Amino acid sequence: MIFIKVLAIVLSVSAYATPSDAQLFEKKTLSLAAAKKIVAAAEAEAKAKNARVVIAVVDDGGNLLLLQRLDDTQVASVDVGIGKARTAAIFRRPSREFEEQVKNGRIAALSLPGATPLQGGVPILVDGKVIGAIGVSGETPSQDEEIAIAGANAIKEIATAVPSESSGKISYFPKEKVQEAFAKGAVLFDGSSKYMVHTSRRDKAGIAEVHEQDADIIYVQEGSATLVTGGTVVDPKPTTPGEIRGKEITGGETRTITKGDVLIVPAGTPHWFKEVPAPMTYYVVKAR
Repeated sequence: MIFIKVLAIVLSVSAYATPSDAQLFEKKTLSLAAAKKIVAAAEAEAKAKNARVVIAVVDDGGNLLLLQRLDDTQVASVDVGIGKARTAAIFRRPSREFEEQVKNGRIAALSLPGATPLQGGVPILVDGKVIGAIGVSGETPSQDEEIAIAGANAIKEIATAVPSESSGKISYFPKEKVQEAFAKGAVLFDGSSKYMVHTSRRDKAGIAEVHEQDADIIYVQEGSATLVTGGTVVDPKPTTPGEIRGKEITGGETRTITKGDVLIVPAGTPHWFKEVPAPMTYYVVKAR
C-alpha cells in the first residue's frame, strides 16, 4: 500500500512537471543605446518635415525608455506620445488601428485599458517579434505616424549590425553585402562605445555636424565632394547626446575630396559636406 501511494504521488508530480513546463524562453530586448538611435532617426525625419513633435520609445511592456520633445513642441503632446507608444507595445499593433475602429463606429475601443486610440504609435519589430514601440505626437496624424515609422525602421540596421564584443571572432563582410550597404548608406559594423564602420552614401549637400566624442576617419571610395572643416556652426542644436547639427559653417577650411582620399576629423571638429556634384560613397570609421 505504501509503495502504491508513493507511486501515485510520483506520477501526479510528473504529470505537472513536464519538460515543456520547465522550458525557459529567450527574447531580444530593447536597449537604451538602441532607443537613442531610434529617436535620432525619428528626429531626423521630423526635422526634414519641419515638424515639432514629442518622440517616446518604450519597451515591450510599455515602460518608457526614452523621451524627447523637440524645441517649441506643445507640452500636451508628451503624455499623448507616451500613450501612443505604450498602446503599440502592449497591443502589438499600430495605435492607428484603434483610431480606425472608433471612426468605424466601434466606440467600445475607447474603453480598452491602456489604449490611446490615436495614430502615431508603431511597434518595433525584430524577427517578427515586438521588442518595444515608438510614439510620436505634435503634428497631423499622418505626419506623426510617418515620423514614428522612420524611427521604428532604424531597428533594421541595429539588428543586423555585428556586435563588438565578439571575443576573438573575425568580422567578415563579403563584397555583395558591402555593395548592398553602400547602395543605401548604412552601418556596416556597430562597435557601440568603441568604434563603428559606416558604408556611407551621399547624393547631395548635407548639414553641419559636430561629433563631440567620436573622431571620423573617412576614406572616399567613389565620387567627390566639397568638404568644410573647422570654423563655426551656424544655428547649432544638439540632436542626441554628444551630437550637434547646424545649418552650415562659417569660416573653416574648404577642400575638395575625391576617390582614394583619406581624411581624419578629430572629435569636436565641425565638418560639412557643402557640395556633392554626383553620388559619393565613402567609408567612415568612428573611433572613440
